Amino acid sequence: MKLICSLFITFLKIGAFTFGGGYAMIALLENEFVEKKKWLEKSEFLDMVAVAESTPGPVAVNSATYIGYKIAGFAGATMSTLAVCIPSFFVIYGISLFFDQFLSLRWVSCAFRGIQVCVIYLILTAGLKMLKSIDKNTLNLTLLTLVMASMLCCSITAVSFSSVFYILICGAVGLVVFFLRKIRKGDGKTS
Repeated sequence: MKLICSLFITFLKIGAFTFGGGYAMIALLENEFVEKKKWLEKSEFLDMVAVAESTPGPVAVNSATYIGYKIAGFAGATMSTLAVCIPSFFVIYGISLFFDQFLSLRWVSCAFRGIQVCVIYLILTAGLKMLKSIDKNTLNLTLLTLVMASMLCCSITAVSFSSVFYILICGAVGLVVFFLRKIRKGDGKTS
């Protein structure tokens, strides 16, 4: 019960102070669960990020559900997911009551510009930490280079290409490489 309460309070805090969505939350999650509480290993955390990005739904909710389940089973997943959603629900509900008046305030506009800079920093920090911790093998470095080059080309040419496709393509390439390695070994087993 104490562990579930700790999960609830931690995700409530993270949900309340994360602006910019789930990707901005990744740096806070890593700091809290890998570095401070040491409930997850760095490799487990990277796996969680991959699962959270690959499954349908918001990254924040998927991450909370995954970590909650890993730490405290079904009750942990339920309470973590609920906790990460509560702050957003109340903020959005409050804003919806006064939406037009809220957006017309100059200080709100300035605050959102400042928050955007912070979100960019949080996403960049999470990305750099993940980049440092990936295995530096040929497949990973090739995929990273190709994705970065194609993202840059799409940005320069103003072509809209969803990041979901990058994830799916890289996952497919990973599976192909996995099966090719199995075939080369000659054992033919895929488990």
